[in-house]
This record gives sequence, structure tokens and C-alpha cells, in this order.
Amino acid sequence: MPATDSSFCEREHVWLTDQIRRVLKNGKITATPLPLTPEIRLYLLSHDYPQHDLTREETQALMNEPPFWSFCWSSGQVLAKWTLEHKELAEGRSVLDFGTGSGIVAVAAARAGAKKVLACDIDPVALEAVKANAELNHVEIEVSADFESVSTGGFDVILAADVLYDMEIFPLVKRFPELASDVILADSRVRDLTLEPYHRIGQGVAVTCPDLQEPEEYRQVSIYSASRRVSM
Repeated sequence: MPATDSSFCEREHVWLTDQIRRVLKNGKITATPLPLTPEIRLYLLSHDYPQHDLTREETQALMNEPPFWSFCWSSGQVLAKWTLEHKELAEGRSVLDFGTGSGIVAVAAARAGAKKVLACDIDPVALEAVKANAELNHVEIEVSADFESVSTGGFDVILAADVLYDMEIFPLVKRFPELASDVILADSRVRDLTLEPYHRIGQGVAVTCPDLQEPEEYRQVSIYSASRRVSM
């Protein structure tokens, strides 16, 4: 991996670029600063990728094998910012980032002072991206593809962004409060979550990076909490 310097945001990650080119032949993964959390940079799909000039094969490949890890979605950005602004949630505690994707929330938890951060995702390339992003941001993050095995490890906090779009995930979301004393979710698709014991605690606005030109409604992010503590 290239050394960190003032021009690092322009540097390419070769191995991750090789992975993205399995679905986008002209894609490139570069270190990218994030508007909401300027202290964090991630290896993401370069903003100049040919979004409007994709071949039929590329479009089909993106549908069959979406590289979620190569984008930093609005909910992840909002939850990362919230975590950095509420460092008491993570400081000195063990944190599990479920459905980590690029790993932005895991990086934020580590920068907030968590004693242990584990990022969980079923995509093996995403886990490699998280490792690269952890090194890029000079933090330590463990990774796992097996939520069932790691969830019994006694985590204090579970964080998850952009997981409520999949109804198959809801049984796990219902279990989160049994597995950790604090659970924080962020989502742009579910505006008013009606699932006990979750309640809405905040909101934020962000644009997916690189920008997908999504509708304005998908830039509005709700933050939900389920806590066994008396106060946050």
C-alpha cells in the first residue's frame, strides 16, 4: 500500500481496482476524503467512473454482483459523523459494525476510542476493503464474515447503516438489542421505523460518494437507537 502523504487522496489501490474491474472495466479505486467526516478517507470508486456509459454487460454485472464496498452510502456517512460526535458511545467499549461495506462506521468507532472494533460483512472483498481502509486511517479493525459466531462475543455496541432495505435482515435487527447494550441504526430508505424497542434519535443528510445522483429522499437519513442503559 502506498505511504500516506499530502497527495494520498489521489492514490490508487491496485488490488481493489482489480476487483472493481471485474464489473466495471474502466473503474478505479482511489483514496477519497469524505465531506461529512473530513478526518476519514476511504478507498472508493473514483468519482470519474463512466456512470452513464456502461455497457449492457457491465450493467448486468453490477446488478448481479453489486460492489457495495466501493461506495460510501449516505447512511454510513451520517452514522459515522454521529459516532464521532457521540464518542462516549464507543470510547473504551467493544463495537460490532454489521453490514460494514466500506467500513466507514467501523473506522469512526475506532477513531472514537473503541477498545475493539469488529466489522462484519458477507462479501469477502468488502472485508479486504475494510482492512485497507483501516490501514489508510491508522486504526485497528478486525473483520469477519460470520455474524452468528462473532455476535456471541459480548459486544457493548452494535452499529449498522443501510441494512433495513432488506426485510430478511429484520429478524437479526430484532435480535441486536439482546446482543449488545446499545444499538444504533441509520437508514435512508426507512423513514419511520416501527420496531420495538427502537426509537428515532436523530437525522442527517449526505450524498453517496461517489455521487450516484440519487433522489433527494435517499439523502435524508434517520438514526434509531435501542439501549438498555438509562441514558445515552
